[in-house]
Amino acid sequence: MNPLLIGILGYVLVQVLIVFLVARRVRSESDYLLAGRRFGLGLATFTIFATWFGAETCIGAAGAVYEGGLSNSTADPFGYAACLFLLGFVFAAPLWRRKLVTLADLFRQRFSPGVERFAVLLLVPTSLMWAAAQIRALGQVISSSSAFDVELAIGIAAGFVIVYTVYGGLMANAVTDLVQGVMVMIGLLVLLFAVVSAAGGLESSLASIDPQRLRLFGGPETPWWETAERWAIPIFGSVIAQELIAVILASHTPQIARRAAVLGGGIYLTFGLIPVFVGLVGVGLLPGLEQPEQLLPQIAQKYLATLPYIIFVGAITSAILSTVAGALLAAAALVEHNLIVPLKPGLDNRAKIRVARAGVVVGGLFAYILARHAGGVYELVEQASAFGSSGVFTVAVLGLFTRLGRARAAYAALTAGVAAWVTGHYLLDLPVAYLLSLAMAMMAYLSVAFSEQRAPRHTLE
Repeated sequence: MNPLLIGILGYVLVQVLIVFLVARRVRSESDYLLAGRRFGLGLATFTIFATWFGAETCIGAAGAVYEGGLSNSTADPFGYAACLFLLGFVFAAPLWRRKLVTLADLFRQRFSPGVERFAVLLLVPTSLMWAAAQIRALGQVISSSSAFDVELAIGIAAGFVIVYTVYGGLMANAVTDLVQGVMVMIGLLVLLFAVVSAAGGLESSLASIDPQRLRLFGGPETPWWETAERWAIPIFGSVIAQELIAVILASHTPQIARRAAVLGGGIYLTFGLIPVFVGLVGVGLLPGLEQPEQLLPQIAQKYLATLPYIIFVGAITSAILSTVAGALLAAAALVEHNLIVPLKPGLDNRAKIRVARAGVVVGGLFAYILARHAGGVYELVEQASAFGSSGVFTVAVLGLFTRLGRARAAYAALTAGVAAWVTGHYLLDLPVAYLLSLAMAMMAYLSVAFSEQRAPRHTLE
């Protein structure tokens, strides 16, 4: 068997062993979904970094930059780093003080159980699309490191991540994230040194970059609204993603939650610039790639010796495993806590954990199907950030920070947001479909909220 594949399998098995060891301490729903709300600053910071630093940051961003320069990769690391900063400075402490278990709890507390369930139906697909992107990327890594074709490799990847995620819950994910976060940093630094050396040194590698490819906001020929669309999707579409909110809610204090998001964003931006740099320099090192998403693995394979290459692949595997685990846990938490438990209020803690674990398995199978039929990692990530998120963002912001609007306003915003996105993106192929959906969600919420204020109270009851 390929020594590299043996190294990957060995690394994954060690991670699975850690998960099984930590899983023995899981005794309640809070333990499984929120790690008993015991995260300190270090664990919370590395969990946010590792959960957010996934396939799109490594495989997707490097390929996107290789294909079209910085303007082709606005989301990573720039947009998603801004998302983490916004989460820390604005949302983390207020959300923590609500004592939620999932983000959907906010919709029940502030509006109604019906709004809560509607929000879950919009949030779960985004988490599954996010997981599918990671599974597809892990399949790419396994395929490039072995004789397996991509389809078979995606199936193997799906099996690993389901087993990896189903037992441990958030605390096991956090413990492995600490290891995985360090591995990611080491692996990317090893690759950076190799790429700079292959390009003839730092000065030569920088000189090889076409200045036209450094335009982050596109050239003068790019309309401003298209640039705004590219930035709005990662920032507003992901700032209150359940994967992130789970870590915020698991933090021991609101101060830890806020600082962890900001520090995690800083680490994310710093190390996210390495795949971007590889994408810029890689045009000269590996010209004419048919599959740009293979850039990072192929450059590593070409320019790294066996041991550094195994370290690098372990780092990529780390990034992917931590992110997909967070996504599958997020989807399972929403289904178990906000859909099934309200229908079965007599469930004890053991039963709740079993339901959540079953949700991970089912969600993993759906993510596998999405991974097989998607056009690419970056496409899946963008879809995950945009689908239904405009309405969720609008309702969460206005519900969290104002007293304006009740259940009808929330229903209107959620419906208008997803309808505008589906129509604008899938049917009309508009270049600003997300901005349109955001505007429609805001208008729907405010119009219904103000009409409720003007109406006599007995007509609203």
